[in-house]
Amino acid sequence: MYLYGASGHAKVIIDSLKASGIIISGLFDDDPDLKSLLDYSVFGSFDAERLGDDELIISVGLNNIRKKIAEKLPQTINYGQAIHPSAIISEYTSIGEGTVVMQGAVIQSSVKIGKHCIINTSSSVDHDCVIGDFAHISPNATLCGAVSVDEGSQVGAGAVVIPGIKIGKWSLVAAGAVVMKNVPDNVLVLGNPARIVKKINI
Repeated sequence: MYLYGASGHAKVIIDSLKASGIIISGLFDDDPDLKSLLDYSVFGSFDAERLGDDELIISVGLNNIRKKIAEKLPQTINYGQAIHPSAIISEYTSIGEGTVVMQGAVIQSSVKIGKHCIINTSSSVDHDCVIGDFAHISPNATLCGAVSVDEGSQVGAGAVVIPGIKIGKWSLVAAGAVVMKNVPDNVLVLGNPARIVKKINI
């Protein structure tokens, strides 16, 4: 497995891969000054020849940057997953390629998670939730049953989303918010109950 992005987010992914017994061959990063991360070599910008037939995870925390990287890389890449063994995941859940699930996360029955998502530390995703590509469920966030989070949106740390709520594309739910109404595309919501405070363009 190779990672693209030698960041703090990559450090947590490395922990998950090591805990799962997956061999990490190294990292790519566009910063020429980075040579290593946690004793793993950083080889510079992405190199398809070095990657070969190995799997890749885009280890960048920002949703829009993950999408830009995925769009510019060759379509033939095999993307892996990093799922920490302490995560509790229903056998009736589907998880897309490139997605990472961190320590202590709980994913319940009939959840559908897209590609290149982050299900972060101790987050909770209950039954029948649908999470779009490039979304991020932050540490300790709670999605109750049948919540949908569309492409690129982030549910902040400690936020709670009540059952059946729909969060649109590329929106941000602030840390600690309690979401009791649907959230449209491209907005920031915060507070309890959460309210729209501004339009955003991620």
